[in-house]
Amino acid sequence: MKFTIYQESRPGKRPNNEDRLAHCYSRDALMMVIADGMGGHYYGEIAAQIAVQCLTESFQREANPKIHDPFSFLNRAMLNAHSAILDFTEAHKLDDSPRTTCVACIIQDSIAYWAHAGDSRLYVIRGGKVLTRTRDHSRVQLLIDQGVISEAQAAFHPDRNKVYSCLGGRQEPEIELSRKTPLEAGDVVALCTDGLWGLYPDDLLATALRRENLMKIVPDLLDQADARSGPNADNLSIVAVRWEDSYVEPGSGASSAIHTRTMPLGAITTKLDEFGRNPKYKTELTEDEIERAIQEIRSTIQKFSK
Repeated sequence: MKFTIYQESRPGKRPNNEDRLAHCYSRDALMMVIADGMGGHYYGEIAAQIAVQCLTESFQREANPKIHDPFSFLNRAMLNAHSAILDFTEAHKLDDSPRTTCVACIIQDSIAYWAHAGDSRLYVIRGGKVLTRTRDHSRVQLLIDQGVISEAQAAFHPDRNKVYSCLGGRQEPEIELSRKTPLEAGDVVALCTDGLWGLYPDDLLATALRRENLMKIVPDLLDQADARSGPNADNLSIVAVRWEDSYVEPGSGASSAIHTRTMPLGAITTKLDEFGRNPKYKTELTEDEIERAIQEIRSTIQKFSK
């Protein structure tokens, strides 16, 4: 595999950053995941952290060096994350379960597979245009589908942040699986939370991400989002990959591209921030509270490691 990847999360104008994101890859498979936590105190952050860690640790166990059945893997890992969040809720006797959106994608053999619950999005961009994207599991998306409101009206609708599917919560999540999507050299796959995509129409986001230098494009995009957002702007998070192989024909390289051909069969590279350790994930917790939360997350996830 050959690709260029960049991930970053910013708090926006919020006092806390409840988004979590990660990517990891073996010699023959890449996974990206992003989660947007919801819940009182710091529990939204924990729900998002549990979701991202469940997926990355499952990938670390099962990418040998490919995932045998990507759709089954994504569905099972998300359901395990959902159960782990409920277990955390029960263990702490919380009145309401923390929740998180989640979107995750696996790419192997130059084919993308993804799954999502909620309104964090995945885009596949080809030639500066959106080839496909996820459909939000949100109240405003249902109103758009019914013709009650337009896409433009949805951006300002009072229910725009209400989702009907997520990990955590008392209802079983609706996990929507994609079709197998062959990628071509130069395609961009981007996962982002609503704090970012809510500021950019699809065509503007696609145009921005078509430029070659992904390592400069994405920080610039976040800078612009920070500048144009309002005083209560949400957290801003994105994982974006420019695929340099092709399902149809060989692709061309890039100076910042990652080559996995020489990786050992059992090797996995992961980029995932530990809970409370990245200053961009603002938190008012003390060091002792962070350490306790890390241990609680770890013990919770271990119960659902399958």
